[in-house]
Amino acid sequence: MREAYEYKYISTATTTQVKTGTGVLHAIVVSGTLAGAISVIDNTTGSTINIGTLKASAPAGTYTFDVAFTTGLRIITAGADAITVVYR
Repeated sequence: MREAYEYKYISTATTTQVKTGTGVLHAIVVSGTLAGAISVIDNTTGSTINIGTLKASAPAGTYTFDVAFTTGLRIITAGADAITVVYR
């Protein structure tokens, strides 16, 4: 049986350590047009973007990544945006 996805809802401008250790980022679901950029990082510290960025004013929708991370999944939101990070 395939491992189920987990999710983390983020709705403020903040740094969120979604997961520590290895995993897979499946998607980021954006509920409305982004007020600020979203940085996606494979690490447990710092802010160096190495997976990707969703730019401010990106429209609502599901942004699929399907990428593995090794150190951890860290999300930095620059605005009070409603997003759901889907991972395992």
